[in-house]
Amino acid sequence: MAGRIFAAIDIGSFELELGIYEIGAGSGIRRVDHVRYALPLGSDTYRTGVISYKRVEEMCAVLADFVRIADGYRADERRAYATSAMREARNNRIVLDQIRVRTGLKVKIISNSEQRFLTYKAIAGKDAGFNRMIQKGTATVDVGFGGMQISLFDKDSLVTTQNLPLGVMRLRSFLNRIQNESRETRTELLAEMVDNELFTFRKMYLKDREIKNLIATGSAVLHLAGHITEGGQGEWISAAEYREFYKKLTAMNRGQKEDVFGVSPEYAALLTPSAAIYEQVLELTGAETMWVPGVCLLDGMAAEYGEETRLVKFKHDFSGDIIASARVMAKRYKSHVPHIQALERYALGIFDAMKKYHGMGRRERLLLQIAVNLHSCGKFISVRDASDCSYNIIMSTEIIGLSHREREVVANVVRYNRKEFPYEETGEDSMLIAKLVAILRLANSMDRSHKQKLADAKIAVKDGVLTVSTSCEEDITLEKIAFEQKQDFFEEIYGIRPVLKQKRRMK
Repeated sequence: MAGRIFAAIDIGSFELELGIYEIGAGSGIRRVDHVRYALPLGSDTYRTGVISYKRVEEMCAVLADFVRIADGYRADERRAYATSAMREARNNRIVLDQIRVRTGLKVKIISNSEQRFLTYKAIAGKDAGFNRMIQKGTATVDVGFGGMQISLFDKDSLVTTQNLPLGVMRLRSFLNRIQNESRETRTELLAEMVDNELFTFRKMYLKDREIKNLIATGSAVLHLAGHITEGGQGEWISAAEYREFYKKLTAMNRGQKEDVFGVSPEYAALLTPSAAIYEQVLELTGAETMWVPGVCLLDGMAAEYGEETRLVKFKHDFSGDIIASARVMAKRYKSHVPHIQALERYALGIFDAMKKYHGMGRRERLLLQIAVNLHSCGKFISVRDASDCSYNIIMSTEIIGLSHREREVVANVVRYNRKEFPYEETGEDSMLIAKLVAILRLANSMDRSHKQKLADAKIAVKDGVLTVSTSCEEDITLEKIAFEQKQDFFEEIYGIRPVLKQKRRMK
């Protein structure tokens, strides 16, 4: 085989999956093997809060087989990610240690936003027309066993992404409680429950937005798609075709679903809740067509690896989506856009000028940019306690593509932009947070008047001094005083003294 061999393992809420991929600079990403094993970890987590010892035994045995298969392919690298069932289990550390000891796998529990971002990357890598598709109103709906993510795109930009408690296993539990009702009544109640959860999303984010296309992902939809049209999965499906299929599906009993879709009895019970979510989203958005690209988390993991190793290049700017999401969030909380735009230029200018001194990379630069956009969102709630309110807003809001740790870094950078920095309270990321805080504070001082007077500022480091020079003719007394107040902390962190110089033009 040419290229590199990558093994991806997904420890999901309902099943364990292994994907073997061949990834090459010329050939792109190609899946060469796929193994799936049904194991409903979520039924333990969502019911009792812990994963049982019996499940751990079974899981370790399966994962050991996965490792042997990956070794048989001589995989250059293997990664194992766990999602909501493991994320929400109180005993997840014990389980992860057992997996490591018994299989050698170091499993990473990824946040919901990371999980959805990987699936999103897989979609972008699946079809060359993805960028063209999202020029018009497009919604991506990723229905998992523990929750559902809905993201809106318009004019090549991510408008918003939200996670809703509409996981398939949660809905199945609801159906189990009303199993004595007639089939028609259960279908109606299920639709009402899904619609109730979507109501707030519709009111806050859809408004008058026109959605033309719906992109559907999730394990269950892969089983459903092949039976909606003759073309099978990967085809475009009209809203009318889907509604007709949904009527047929809800009329089936569990045995018929097992026969038609070729799934186990337990999986058959999940198909109607899954289909109901897509049905209600089609109704909610008014989308005319639905595309099922046939991707899963494994494909996203392969795309991530391909991008990191530079074997694969994407035309779409994924970092831009993260920033777009932060900007939408800032707008929602009535932040001052011209001020934020100025701060972005100043903060990134300082970051780039200090590249040789701070030891940070592209990811940290992205976190700084997000912090700049969200630094004043707390004022929407309280001007007096804006710092703490900003922290709480950020920690309560998923930012697609960021891990929980990264979100906490951003939240703390924003929190200590105006508060005294407590090294002992910010944990193992204290130095990273301190470095970003020092830059944000200095950048913020450069627009103290919120009038963007230093728009022409040039930033450079020479002889141990960070010089910010401007030819502004206006009075910048406010900026000078604020800048001087931030000098000491910046020098404390970097050992470099920042200086603001105003060059007066000769008359």
